[in-house]
Amino acid sequence: MGTLYLVRHGQASFGAENYDQLSPTGHQQAVRLGQFWRERGQCFDAVITGTLQRHVQTLDGIVEGLGAAPEALRLPGLNEYDSHALIAAIHPQPLGKADTPELYRQHFRILCDALAQWMAGVISPQGMPSWNEFAAGVRAALDHVRHHHAGQNVLLVSSGGPISAAVGEVLGTAPEVTIALNMRIRNSAVTEFSVSPKRLMLQTFNTLPHLNDAEHAGWITHA
Repeated sequence: MGTLYLVRHGQASFGAENYDQLSPTGHQQAVRLGQFWRERGQCFDAVITGTLQRHVQTLDGIVEGLGAAPEALRLPGLNEYDSHALIAAIHPQPLGKADTPELYRQHFRILCDALAQWMAGVISPQGMPSWNEFAAGVRAALDHVRHHHAGQNVLLVSSGGPISAAVGEVLGTAPEVTIALNMRIRNSAVTEFSVSPKRLMLQTFNTLPHLNDAEHAGWITHA
């Protein structure tokens, strides 16, 4: 039986004009994950990513630390939802920059509300697919792994939304649980599925084995 390793991208640039790029800490997280795997002799038979810049940069960092990996299959169905479009769909007035703890919490409270409405089909954020279409893209990636890589080790680099949707698909969780999972996935965290031709099974969720020591404790981030 193979294993699918789903990795959320490293810390991106929350609050910046362009979120879709890794911060220096995000790059360190990715390189450290690759180093951790190299130290343990981990290798991958296949690699899959979304097409966002933070996905590609995270994979580049992992490969830098790991030493080598197969050429990646890039799937747009693994790209993150547009959080700005979601928030604008229910809160047309611009939000202030989330530069205080209260504004940060407000941002994510509104985002969670918008996610729930999107998943229920109540809102259609501008420029975004429906929730069913978004989930179908994630499901297609999982089906690809199950059909083509059963018995192999596969690395998949994506974002919190697709990874939580994948966990929700495998476990059959309710929308509110999928949203809660999404909000808890940490940067560069690893979630593992066992892979057989018939099904995927959750083995671990949201783990940071590469940062599990005092030296790297300060590298743990969420956004």
